[in-house]
Amino acid sequence: MAVSARDVADLRAKTGVGMMDCKKALEETNGNFDEAIKLLREKGLAVAAKKATRIAAEGVVDILYDETSNTSVMAEVNSETDFVAKNESFQAFVKGCLKVILKEKPADVAELLTKPFGNGITVDEALKEQILQIKENLSIRRFVIVEGVVSTYVHNKGAIGVIVKVDADEKALADSGFNEFKKNLALQIASMSPVYVSRDDVPMSVIEEEREIVSTQIKNDEANAKKPASVIEKMVEGKIRKYYEDNCLLEQGYVKEDKLSVGGYVENYKKQVGADVKVAVFYRFEKGEGIQKREDNFAEEIAKLTGQK
Repeated sequence: MAVSARDVADLRAKTGVGMMDCKKALEETNGNFDEAIKLLREKGLAVAAKKATRIAAEGVVDILYDETSNTSVMAEVNSETDFVAKNESFQAFVKGCLKVILKEKPADVAELLTKPFGNGITVDEALKEQILQIKENLSIRRFVIVEGVVSTYVHNKGAIGVIVKVDADEKALADSGFNEFKKNLALQIASMSPVYVSRDDVPMSVIEEEREIVSTQIKNDEANAKKPASVIEKMVEGKIRKYYEDNCLLEQGYVKEDKLSVGGYVENYKKQVGADVKVAVFYRFEKGEGIQKREDNFAEEIAKLTGQK
């Protein structure tokens, strides 16, 4: 059956799928619009299955805050290439996922995929449609839901996202500088990548492992071979202090005043306002962190394209 260009354009506008795929779907369903949409969704499942093994380490981290419920959500959605992160359809999908998370409060990604996305489809089906449109492997990697007083920050168009929750009394909440105070904490977390709020949050097993690694490194250095055990122990403790300074937010050097720690910055604010504030928890997502990215060999790619290999 011959299909009109108008029908193809209308189907593309509704689904976002490429013109040729829309044309083929209409031809296969004898111009039945609803059946064509169903066929494209089924095709999306097949395409997604085929692309599932491809590495998706790019994408975006995005945040949504709901003032009514005082709830923030942050999610990382990955793509194969950074170019896709700039795609309006992809960005709209990420925003849609954040809205679903905010409304449904799923326990994990598996549950999120089962939730209604809109237009009669689930988040999983919407994801498959995006894969069909964009022609890359996409995945919803992780999300977090935070209730309470927070500051949020998204760096470099979704490269890094931060939510920091602050417990604060009425004096702090009424202070005109409180928002700036919170924002400075979020900026610190984004730039310096702490792992814990304070040294009290570091598991003892982590410190014991770090102490063992440092001790071995020091003892294996010939320059330390003749040093007494007491000296080596002091060297180990110095390295452990450095670990705390690097990994604990409150012990890090404050990026805006290098002679002041973040803990000192918090204490100064408390004294200045006469308020009681405490950093309760923070979350920092960096897109693709921990995912082994594909190393493209462009010479080989060009050779393949030109038939030289």
